[in-house]
Amino acid sequence: MRKTFVLMIGIMAAAAATAAAQPPAAPKPGAEHKRLDYFVGKWTTTGDMKPSPFGPGGKVTMNDSCEWFQGGFAVVCNSQGTGPMGPTKGLGIMSYSPDLKAYTYYGVDNTGMIMTTVPRGHVQGDTWTFDDESMMGGQKIKSRYVLKITSPMSYSFRWEMAGPDGKWMPVMEGTSTKGK
Repeated sequence: MRKTFVLMIGIMAAAAATAAAQPPAAPKPGAEHKRLDYFVGKWTTTGDMKPSPFGPGGKVTMNDSCEWFQGGFAVVCNSQGTGPMGPTKGLGIMSYSPDLKAYTYYGVDNTGMIMTTVPRGHVQGDTWTFDDESMMGGQKIKSRYVLKITSPMSYSFRWEMAGPDGKWMPVMEGTSTKGK
């Protein structure tokens, strides 16, 4: 009986040591990350670009293919289309930062426009608002991107920048529709 008891204690101690030696579980995406699932899929965007420091005015059409990045913490979108300056290709990454308690967006495209900051976004109801303050041509520019979900398959958006007087001016407005 005594040997059985000692053996049982030994087995339990070994099991506890093995469990303690296991690396901690990998982090899991939270509810905020899962909210990005809305953007996963193939999207068609049409918009109207206004003349601005970002380029000349004109029609914009884009096709985006968005998918989860491995791990489920970010959505990566590849886009291609046409705009006032010709054919465009881009890459965008949306995620959520628990440290900042904000959504983040980073994008690059073939026009040479490189983001010098990472816009931060917040959601209120069906409206996502991303604010940014970055440098362009040696000048500080404040901009915001407002996206309003109009259905499970579409959203409208407007991109604005603050002028020298602090008033918001439109840069681009449009709609995006998810394919089936």
